[in-house]
Amino acid sequence: MADQYARTGEGRRATGIPVIRWEEPPEGPVLVLLDQTRLPAEEVERVCTDAPALVEAIRSLAVRGAPLLGVAGAYGVALAAARGFDVDEAADALVGARPTAVNLAVGVRRALDAHRAALAGGGGLREAAQAALAAARAMHREDIDASARMAEHGLALLDELLPGGGHRVLTHCNSGALVSGGEGTAFAVALAAHRAGRLRRLWVDETRPLLQGARLTAYEAARHGMAYTLLTDSAAGSLFAAGEVDAVLIGADRIAADGSVANKVGSYPLAVLARYHHVPFVVVAPGTTVDAQTPDGASIEVEQRPGYEVTEIPVPQVPVTGAGGGVPVAPLGTQAYNPAFDVTPPKLVTAIVTEEGAVSPVTAEALAELCGGSRRPALD
Repeated sequence: MADQYARTGEGRRATGIPVIRWEEPPEGPVLVLLDQTRLPAEEVERVCTDAPALVEAIRSLAVRGAPLLGVAGAYGVALAAARGFDVDEAADALVGARPTAVNLAVGVRRALDAHRAALAGGGGLREAAQAALAAARAMHREDIDASARMAEHGLALLDELLPGGGHRVLTHCNSGALVSGGEGTAFAVALAAHRAGRLRRLWVDETRPLLQGARLTAYEAARHGMAYTLLTDSAAGSLFAAGEVDAVLIGADRIAADGSVANKVGSYPLAVLARYHHVPFVVVAPGTTVDAQTPDGASIEVEQRPGYEVTEIPVPQVPVTGAGGGVPVAPLGTQAYNPAFDVTPPKLVTAIVTEEGAVSPVTAEALAELCGGSRRPALD
């Protein structure tokens, strides 16, 4: 495994720094990532020279977010092929890096299929590597386009649900440019509302245990000059009770065929609160996140994260003593329950928005029609 760090140019902004890019220096191809574990304190890039380095970057959440993981998975296969490593072995390792996010497997499959097709067609290893890279680049471009279309469809739906503008939107985790080749999923809708002058307030859940709302969504909102307020996850109920939330917008890491939605843990309680308070609960995700091979929510494998992500807090510039490299906030030996995701049933989802449009109410039939059939993320 080989990776290294390179600090980004002074004064550059998150929306101006590519979250992922392919480069070909004289010593060989590399995949360059904006290391999201270092945000918001510093903007640092992580350079991966092989698939194991990318696997570690995925597991550590240096690169994260369903759409971006799909792009990263495709580039990972291309990187293994270009570097002359075992492509099938690299593909298996990449798919296993994070089991819940279906886009990762979709991206790996797409580049792997292109690589195999080139070999089967009589091409050599060089041609097969180029085919894998072309597939990854195509997926990257499509993700950028999908992001823009989701923002358009999402804003139209928001305006339909909440006529008159002045939207007060609550979001959870991070679903902006840091998870996408474009401007994101759910956050992109809020950003579109902001640009149209129709966003009154973006409520940002801090999103325990990794604080991806506080560290990343607030970071992006500040860069765009959006009116935003950060809150603890447990404070969301008081916001609903006070009538301060007009809609909830979240992304997704996997959507089952029946419309069940796996997203960062804490999303399901928001759906329950939204239903009780008659507030729209809208999921925004690309079609690649809809997995026709997963029939329902009970079939979604939920990733379990290390306990130290709950029992410790990473604090830059402060001496650390915890096993995970953070400052302990619980007694030594405390056990922690730390699922990365929870699953929201379709009956609690007002609408699902993809680049192809929106479905509401959410049913298996409507979702299948919108997304145009199944995708096969599993590897042979």
